[in-house]
Amino acid sequence: MNITGTTRVFVIVGDPVAQVRAPEVYNHLFQRHGVDAVVVPAKVPAASLTAFVNNALLAENFGGFWVTIPHKAAMLKLMSRCDAVAKIAGAVNAVRRHADGSLEGALFDGLGFAKGLDHFGISVAGRRVLVVGAGGGGQAVAAALAERGAAHLAISNRTAARAADLVRLLAPTYGPAVAVAPSADPAGFDLVVNCTSQGLKPGDALPFDPARVDRGAAVVDIIMTREPTPLLKACAALGVTAYPGFEMLVQQIPEYLRFFGFETMAQTLQGDLSEVRAVLKPK
Repeated sequence: MNITGTTRVFVIVGDPVAQVRAPEVYNHLFQRHGVDAVVVPAKVPAASLTAFVNNALLAENFGGFWVTIPHKAAMLKLMSRCDAVAKIAGAVNAVRRHADGSLEGALFDGLGFAKGLDHFGISVAGRRVLVVGAGGGGQAVAAALAERGAAHLAISNRTAARAADLVRLLAPTYGPAVAVAPSADPAGFDLVVNCTSQGLKPGDALPFDPARVDRGAAVVDIIMTREPTPLLKACAALGVTAYPGFEMLVQQIPEYLRFFGFETMAQTLQGDLSEVRAVLKPK
């Protein structure tokens, strides 16, 4: 890429960031479509997030933030305003600065996840769904699943109180269909979604036992990695239908581009995301 003094700089902020795929796909698209911009990853500990955000915004050519684990919920607190989905989920994954210096956040994880389910041919309406993990990703996914009309949406988290907090966020809009799961046992569910970070580090335990997944049910693991995650490998060995998280990222890309003002590129890509899938294809 030809990075110069006029290049608009975006940062994807998280901890860890070794797993993020956003820079490779957006930088490919920027170069391919002649856009003078770049996305770079920054590994920022939770305790340093506010200071990092405030200092990054001092750069006049700074474009905004992509946000990943574990900062999606914490970043919401720094926003002047955000979209309705972000308020319900309690998290943001995109941040832009307005001319008056105010920050606006949006959450595209849920929309990307829902559009990914459409791509895979997975229906949610009237189904029983288990979401494992109630962090930023889990919040967005749960909100999208509730919006799609899941008959029963159960939330499991290693810290039960966090699962209960998410249920309280969703209950005013979606009612008794949303509940805390007594465990991460996937038995009895039509769709099971891993929204934990388990699988990012070598030696991580599986987020749930894939042998307990019902016959005919599906699993989606939203972790973004270059290789099949341990959960996906375990599901494949057992003959369980399972899908990777990269489609969730693919489907968000036109939404991110619109949010940051790249409307023409978003319109070009909207009808055909094959170029994006080629870049993000698991290696």
